[in-house]
Amino acid sequence: MCERYGDLSHDANFSRRQFLGAGAIALAALSGAVHAADPPKAGAPNAIAPGDALKRLMDGNARYAANNPTERDFSSKRAQLAQAQYPIAAILGCADSRVVPDLVFDQSPGDLFVARVAGNIVTTNLLASLEYGVQFLGTPLILVLGHSNCGAVDAAVKVVKSNAKLPGHLPELVQAIKPAVITAAKVAPNDVLNYAIADNVRRQVARLKGAAPIVQKAYRDKKIDIAGGVYDIATGKVTLV
Repeated sequence: MCERYGDLSHDANFSRRQFLGAGAIALAALSGAVHAADPPKAGAPNAIAPGDALKRLMDGNARYAANNPTERDFSSKRAQLAQAQYPIAAILGCADSRVVPDLVFDQSPGDLFVARVAGNIVTTNLLASLEYGVQFLGTPLILVLGHSNCGAVDAAVKVVKSNAKLPGHLPELVQAIKPAVITAAKVAPNDVLNYAIADNVRRQVARLKGAAPIVQKAYRDKKIDIAGGVYDIATGKVTLV
């Protein structure tokens, strides 16, 4: 056995350095993990009322729609952001490339905690992300953001109206949107897509309000609010629903 590995005495210092280096890396990783799981700090920059957070979003959207966004020096804040994040809102948005929440609400890096999926629906993984934002980042607001001409909702409309067959995992995606489409077909048969887009947002908001244990409790304790809006791609405006 000894002959197989040879005399390692000349590598002792090197091995020790390797060991200490690996230990330092592990300790840093552990420290980061603990920091990430710490509860939000009292007096943190995002320790604001949910209504104030929503106002900041809507004021920012007004600037964006008017093509008058805030001028920013992105490099000046990078060192600060490397230490921590204090988002004022979590956005559950659609994956559509035309909808960029940071731009739509004229916010800076670190201001929004964004989770995106086609159709802006609540899935288990996205809910876990929102729970993290509420529990550990102290995010006071969750906003579900739908948008005009949503392809995911339109696909659900085609499935409901004409029994269209979708490839891959798309049937699983539109399954969550179909209830909004079915309601829209009854309530607004001449405007199914737009009604379904808004109703889907309302349904996701309702689902989040009842999403136990973390989001539901924070909402019931009035530590957070949960709202919904629809972004009009043509005008740039967000309308709360």
